[in-house]
Amino acid sequence: MNLLLDVRDLCVAYGKVEAVHRVGLQVEQGRIVTVIGPNGAGKTTLLAALMGMLPARGSVNYAGEEIMRVEAERRVSRGLCLVPERRELFAAMTVEDNLTLGAFHRYRKRDKTVGEDFERVYQLFPRLQERRRQMAGTLSGGERQMLALGRALMSRPRLLMLDEPSLGLAPLIVRDIFRVIAGLRDKGVSILLVEQNARAALQVADYGYVLETGEIVVEGPSAELASNPRVIESYLGFVSVNAA
Repeated sequence: MNLLLDVRDLCVAYGKVEAVHRVGLQVEQGRIVTVIGPNGAGKTTLLAALMGMLPARGSVNYAGEEIMRVEAERRVSRGLCLVPERRELFAAMTVEDNLTLGAFHRYRKRDKTVGEDFERVYQLFPRLQERRRQMAGTLSGGERQMLALGRALMSRPRLLMLDEPSLGLAPLIVRDIFRVIAGLRDKGVSILLVEQNARAALQVADYGYVLETGEIVVEGPSAELASNPRVIESYLGFVSVNAA
């Protein structure tokens, strides 16, 4: 097993309230791992802590190195990238300028391959190429999600963390986004996917965790979770025959 991310006993608190309690999870190289659960379960908090944006206790080992004391910018430069739930694009900047910002740390290193990644992103999302001179704030919801993903890919991530990529999108767009996510795994990008759309997440992921009130309550290969009576009843929208 080639582990890229190994999280153990991760705890995150807001004051005296612990939002994430002793969470442990693993992401193997070239795999998609999903974390599903209800609103308020601590999923976004978990990703923010892994990115170094919130103080936390425990162990986060990434690419063989303990990174709990490594600041967020250095985590990005090492290939760890987060696409947040709100996408956080620069609305008054063009599509192309937003993509350029995604490669900022590579420009600082005078990486001459950045141009190649523009082409890769435009191949994945032809609509972004059509709108490359358009202001990001004028894009549709689906196009903004495409841009957020494209900007993240400009950093050449080894581990891409996605927070609710399907949020607010029409079903056809959701299908397209998840098709891209699966394609990224095929290209060797490891993905940690946080999603409320449990059905779509389990269909695309290799392994899954269920997070409730800050704790992992169930985990296993995605196919097993998809047939787990508890998961079916709570997250897939119908009651299993076995549970009835």
